[in-house]
Amino acid sequence: MTTLLTGGAGFIGSHMSAFLLEKEHDFVVVDNLTNSDVSQLKKLEKFFNKKIPFHKIDIRDKSSMEIIFDTNEIESVIHFAGLKAVNESVNEPKLYHDNNVVGSKCLIELVCKYNIKNFIFSSSATVYGEPEYLPIDEDHPLKAMSPYGQNKIDIESLILDNPFFNTRCATKILRYFNPVGAYKNGLIGEIPTGIPNNLMPYLLGVVNGTYSYLQVFGDDYNTNDGTPIRDYIHVMDLVEAHFMALQDNKFGIDIYNVGNGKGVSVMEMIKAFVKANKIEVPYKIMPRREGDVESCYANNKKIGEVLNWKAKHNISDICKDAYLFSQQLKK
Repeated sequence: MTTLLTGGAGFIGSHMSAFLLEKEHDFVVVDNLTNSDVSQLKKLEKFFNKKIPFHKIDIRDKSSMEIIFDTNEIESVIHFAGLKAVNESVNEPKLYHDNNVVGSKCLIELVCKYNIKNFIFSSSATVYGEPEYLPIDEDHPLKAMSPYGQNKIDIESLILDNPFFNTRCATKILRYFNPVGAYKNGLIGEIPTGIPNNLMPYLLGVVNGTYSYLQVFGDDYNTNDGTPIRDYIHVMDLVEAHFMALQDNKFGIDIYNVGNGKGVSVMEMIKAFVKANKIEVPYKIMPRREGDVESCYANNKKIGEVLNWKAKHNISDICKDAYLFSQQLKK
């Protein structure tokens, strides 16, 4: 069975590639390289001594995408492709809608046309907005606080409203919380283009001297230390959830939260990084960012019960792996 990975050269997509290489599972990668490059895939090819089928294609280019489907025996699709910076989406809402929603619509049409049997969509906890209760389960109301979050809701709706996914396809919508960490031995990790919007890559930029200090956006939230709380999940735990979802061939749509199920504040993450790696991280408190919620962490009971998935890595593992990757980049 061949799996198509859209956005497979990005942070999560490249780690999915690594996991599939470990499992000797056939896959094809398409990516327009807007916010990624092929360096991660090249490292994987060298490490595993295996060529990764890669095609530089935008998923909105239906004729090129049709060639991929026509020339590969694709039975499953994992849809990672999309712009993902909350703050950027606030400033560029039209760009985000066209890339994320329109692109997904084109892909969904092809998934239906080619009668794909397994489809996994990379959604996000941003669909929940400011939580009405914690931990957040899959029945929590959806109310995005940013165009990016609304993109995810819109794409989920495209899937939920299409009878194909309910009746002829084993469909999973995975709502990620905060993916961090890196592949073992620091081989690959997160390489954001431009100034990072997420905590860990910016923190690593500070450690490596790219930035003089870490910006902590807000210390006046109603949390234990005033900084926002998030649910950080190791990227390899996240991609394993995808692989386990691929094994479930029951037709219909299932929605799962994928998170550690524990809230960790920004300040707690900084302290954990310092402790795990014995290195100081200078920081400054900045004003709150538009679109950021105060506290967000998962009720992950459903995915544990149905798919038998459980996170294997803790915060210390995440900090050590991310730092190891950052040091490999310097070599």
